[in-house]
Amino acid sequence: MKYAKVNSDTINILKQICGEKFVFADEENRRKYAKDQTEDLHFMPEVVVKPETPQQISAILNLANTFNIPITPRGSGTGLSGGALPVLGGILLSMEKFNRILEIDERNLQATVEPGVITQVFQEEVIKKGLYYPPDPASRGSCFIGGNLAENSGGPKAVKYGVTKDYVLNLEVVLPTGEIVWTGANVLKNATGYNLTQLMIGSEGTLGVITKAVFRLIPYPAQTLLMLVPFYRAEQACEAVSAIFRAGITPSVLEFMEKEAIDFGIKYINGISLTINPTVEAHLLIEVDGNNADALLLECEKIYEVLSSFYCDEILLADDNAKKENLWRMRRGLGEAVKAHSIYKEEDTVVPRAELPVLLKGVKEIGKKYGFSSVCYGHAGDGNLHVNILKGSMSDEDWNTKLSEGIREIFYLCKKLGGTISGEHGIGWVQKKYMNIAFDETLIRLQKELKKMFDPNGILNPEKMFE
Repeated sequence: MKYAKVNSDTINILKQICGEKFVFADEENRRKYAKDQTEDLHFMPEVVVKPETPQQISAILNLANTFNIPITPRGSGTGLSGGALPVLGGILLSMEKFNRILEIDERNLQATVEPGVITQVFQEEVIKKGLYYPPDPASRGSCFIGGNLAENSGGPKAVKYGVTKDYVLNLEVVLPTGEIVWTGANVLKNATGYNLTQLMIGSEGTLGVITKAVFRLIPYPAQTLLMLVPFYRAEQACEAVSAIFRAGITPSVLEFMEKEAIDFGIKYINGISLTINPTVEAHLLIEVDGNNADALLLECEKIYEVLSSFYCDEILLADDNAKKENLWRMRRGLGEAVKAHSIYKEEDTVVPRAELPVLLKGVKEIGKKYGFSSVCYGHAGDGNLHVNILKGSMSDEDWNTKLSEGIREIFYLCKKLGGTISGEHGIGWVQKKYMNIAFDETLIRLQKELKKMFDPNGILNPEKMFE
């Protein structure tokens, strides 16, 4: 499809819609929005616009449709699959001015939020009222709610509480053709028509621009216990994950970290105080939560019983807030720590949790075959393993040519084990060439037709998810 370029007339109309001070065509401002956290990719938008009402977004989308200009919605730019990169230039639609928590309804345990609200800010505001919004990606201190909706974000708490989609009741959306709609109702049960609310979540900004979200909330669990469990064999750490659930225990967090990941964390994250046995290959970070301290201690005792059948080193129990914060800072900072160490690619693999040992072993074997090393960590309780492939000593030629073959083998392994190619980071720009592993031709055709129905001119976040 051939798209039009932004010209002076386009910019003047955008200024009429949003006001001159919220439209940026200079190189310095455009460059700020040319990248996100996906590798080292840069795509320059032709103009950046910062609307503050759904009506302004509607007018912008009508403009883009009229002149066939590509438009890319963007949150805070913490994405890892290139979903907010303006790969065709065009208009960059920044959602940063949509930054209000509109209502916290304590009677109904609901909240209405704009997409530019930072996830952690939202969480902290509802905690003040004794309520809880559990989805907490590693970037929660900077990522926007809108990005969480676009990618169906999860995070460590998803193992017990679910992911973003499990808390969304209703969405206000501006469709690519300019109409403003609500997708559902502010109710806990809804069997009325197609579930357009859930369709929007995880659609990566390709079907509409979300301008408000109504979330359900739950009571806040006031107490937590956190433990760090060292394993002498990484595959045993993976095996222990399924064993804990089979024993009838559902932790609020169950994270896997290879020793190298923690080593990078200690090296690159300021203030991390942790001593690691050099003979240990991996750790599990396990948390239980609730409101009854005695009940939590009993859960920990059950976990200890399960772990006694594995080859573990001494378990560290974080019994005060400082120790807990130390472990959480380390875990949440692993992505940036790995990035600081080497040029890398992060693959967001996911399999049924009992298949984690097979996946981990297979990743290492594939790495040997293609000549790359990997550092793995992730949300083991969900079977979601982040595979960080390090360039290390690989030649530029092998990195740019052979590596994609190795990644494809990893994804084929995921599919064989009953999993898929992304658990929470999305497909975006960088993973779309692998979608034929996850879906056959019929399912890809159906999804492309769905996109065309919502966005007949293909102007909204083009070139994402599918080739």
